[in-house]
Amino acid sequence: MARINLLPWREEQRRQKQRQSLMILGASALTAVVAVAALNSFANNQIESQQGRNQYLRTQISGLDDQIAEIEELESTRDRLLNRKQVIEDLQVQRSQAVKVLDELVRMTPVGVTLTSIKQETSLVTLSGTTQSNARVSAYLKNLEDSGLFGEPDLQIIQADQTRALAIEPYDFTVAVSFKQPTHEGAEEFDAE
Repeated sequence: MARINLLPWREEQRRQKQRQSLMILGASALTAVVAVAALNSFANNQIESQQGRNQYLRTQISGLDDQIAEIEELESTRDRLLNRKQVIEDLQVQRSQAVKVLDELVRMTPVGVTLTSIKQETSLVTLSGTTQSNARVSAYLKNLEDSGLFGEPDLQIIQADQTRALAIEPYDFTVAVSFKQPTHEGAEEFDAE
């Protein structure tokens, strides 16, 4: 039988497999490098895109912050104007208040009562005067209480003045009464009359 040496063929086959393995390894390495480069490029593009969106959002937020500051300034201006308007309305309501008070006092003062002094401190009015009798002061207090302009009166003092014992009005009295703050509707109704 003839002897065939298979060693060079096997060696050749081994070299060929080794070349194939090296080619596969090289192709895998090249594919990995290309994949890493592609992923790196994709990640960089995503980062740049996100940075662009972030910059756009920062610009928009800055614009909105400016608008919010402008709105707050406008609200502050509006509040100041509303406060001024309220002060003007309050002054308008109180403008004729002294006239109303004096007019109401004249109408409510019964015969036999004479006012000698009227003092006002904020919403408290102190009335001093002379009267013929205690009953006249009681009628005066009732008139004050029934009025829509004044609150509940407080009789502070009533006494007989010995120096005027024979006078027509021998009694001195002092009454404190607060007047009600008119509402804007009430002021409009009064002005319409």
